Amino acid sequence: MPRTADLILTGGDVLTVDDAFSVAQAVAVRDGRILAVGGDAEITALAGPGTRRIDLAGRTVLPGINDSHLHGAAWALTRPPFALDLGHPAVESIADIAQAVRRAAAAVPAGEWITGLGWDVGYLSECLSDPSRRPHRTDLDAAAPGHPVCLTDFSGHMVWANSAALARAGVARGTQAPAGGVIETDTAGEPTGILKETAQALVQAMVPPASVEQRKQAIRSAVAALHAEGITSYTEPGLGPGGTEILGGGLGTATLDAYVELARAGELGCRVRVLLLPAPMGGSAADLTAGLEGLGVPGDVPARRLAVIGVKVFADGVPPNETAWMHEPYAGGGHGALCVHGADAALKEAELAEMIRVAHAAGHQLGVHVTGDRAIDAVVDALVAAQRAHPRPDARHYVIHGDFASAQSLARLAAHGYGINMNPAIKWTIADLMDDIVGSERSAYQWPVRSAVEEGIPVCVGSDAPITAPNWRRGVAAMLLRESKATGRVSGPDQRVTLETALRAYTANPARQDFAEAWKGSIEAGKVADLCVLGGDLRAADPHDIPDLPIDLTLLDGRIVFDRRASSR
Repeated sequence: MPRTADLILTGGDVLTVDDAFSVAQAVAVRDGRILAVGGDAEITALAGPGTRRIDLAGRTVLPGINDSHLHGAAWALTRPPFALDLGHPAVESIADIAQAVRRAAAAVPAGEWITGLGWDVGYLSECLSDPSRRPHRTDLDAAAPGHPVCLTDFSGHMVWANSAALARAGVARGTQAPAGGVIETDTAGEPTGILKETAQALVQAMVPPASVEQRKQAIRSAVAALHAEGITSYTEPGLGPGGTEILGGGLGTATLDAYVELARAGELGCRVRVLLLPAPMGGSAADLTAGLEGLGVPGDVPARRLAVIGVKVFADGVPPNETAWMHEPYAGGGHGALCVHGADAALKEAELAEMIRVAHAAGHQLGVHVTGDRAIDAVVDALVAAQRAHPRPDARHYVIHGDFASAQSLARLAAHGYGINMNPAIKWTIADLMDDIVGSERSAYQWPVRSAVEEGIPVCVGSDAPITAPNWRRGVAAMLLRESKATGRVSGPDQRVTLETALRAYTANPARQDFAEAWKGSIEAGKVADLCVLGGDLRAADPHDIPDLPIDLTLLDGRIVFDRRASSR
């Protein structure tokens, strides 16, 4: 006799994202798992006296969304109430930012730090009207003369500090930036308050780190917000000693401790996969080995809620900053690429290869942060060499970002079963800016999703929050349209993909990246009942309207964790 369902959802467009991308009308849930998927009559027959029924009325049902590259704790720590929201459209000008800082200064005692995240010169009105105008410490000095101020840009690779913050950090005329960093100065040689890459740490190290309790509060806040986006799984791409000076310390070991405490207490409301971050950007194989010592998740933590799946290694930085390792310099605009040649290139490649070899030999999956084409080639070489030296079945290593991955590198990744994790919402955000920096031809190719898919790579997509908001519908639209945020101009139309491809990148493919495709990532009998119900018909929607489709319901283990109608009351 068929078992009755705890919950049935009928009358919808159920996109199962199974191997055949089957479409059904209804789904039944029992004991937190998918009991059956099929037509309305078939599923209705599984209802009993105690079954809860939801009429979808034509709405779309998807597997729970898996954002495969999302700094959850750091995202929350860089939003109110922990920090100022300086992203567009919350602010549109330097004057807006100064006013936000002024209000914060009035609300906290003199001498306390004011932090924020999200500013972007590409959308600040003063910078748009005058290309020579840039944020300056004096803008913040006037707003908060009695407080140190540290504001991180949208990319996480640059901070804007006021004079009080620079003084606490000991940054003055003539101060040398650490290796891989830049302390921007004006024509008189005085610091402007802009610090890039590793130089950020000079100021960020002065900001008191969040406690484990504050990090737990931030994670709870992040999970609630992610439920409202239909997200039930995400990857924290790098937690450990190498993250102590990234995003205000939000990627440090204390954040991993906070996750462990929440999971042990049964209070972690998402499925979180972690890449360990034993070594900092610019670190060595020795740093990686030392950082891995004792780093991980204890065995008593529920593995389907929190698990370590690998190790993150940095190969280079992020365009448009100067540390993307490219074969050729950028096109112009005052920006440069790191073009290393000869003996220096050999040393850089050797250290990177050794870091990858050490992590691979220790049995870890590798997620390698890499953007420039030269660096991607070096990473693929190192992954293949590590596998040859230490054969392992199904390691599932992957490239993170892969902005300018060449056709040759994509083919080699596919041949070895390796993946790539891309960020189409960043493409949408900076497409016009990248035209000026790398040239329109390279910009059009940036994030070559279609090329990767056609090679057979299981492409995954993440928001990289707090770099972009975790609105996966925005990412889907960006993959379908390849349009820019600022002008709507199409950049790289030949890299557009289908809706099916885009949805796999947020569901089934990340489940594979997590080594969890047997139990999540699609709506199939026996898998966990993690579901996302959209307030509309996704397949019928104009791609331009997809980012604004509401999330009506989110289910985790068959339990409703977000209900838009209830939350709006």
